[in-house]
Amino acid sequence: MAIVRYDPWRTLSQLQNEMNRLFEDQLGSDEAPESGMVAADWRPAVDVQEDANRYLITADLPGVDPKDIDVSLDNGVLTIRGERRDEHEQDQGSYKRVERVRGTFFRRFTLPDTADAENVKAKSDNGILRITIPKQAGVQPRKIEVES
Repeated sequence: MAIVRYDPWRTLSQLQNEMNRLFEDQLGSDEAPESGMVAADWRPAVDVQEDANRYLITADLPGVDPKDIDVSLDNGVLTIRGERRDEHEQDQGSYKRVERVRGTFFRRFTLPDTADAENVKAKSDNGILRITIPKQAGVQPRKIEVES
């Protein structure tokens, strides 16, 4: 049996790391630019794809009315925000379990210089938001040789 030296600072540091991780998971990393405060109650899952002609952002937004979704693009930053509302106004005591998150959501993505901001399109179908961002023709990254 090995003798382990007790280090109270190590235990305290582990506790702090666990608490930080807990709050990061709960609060997320998206923040409101104006206030520095968290601007969302939940974060929808998002896939980002790239092919030769476009970028495609797909977000899972089940139960969110397309009228409650706001997609904006400003200075190369794409912002998706909105709200999932309660489906029914019911007495709180009637629920046995509530797992579906309600409230506001907020996601932000920085687009590369090759994105064509003038032709971005967004479509919501069956709780899936698809944002298509075409690439500009002729503005492709190029490799630069390093001379020795």
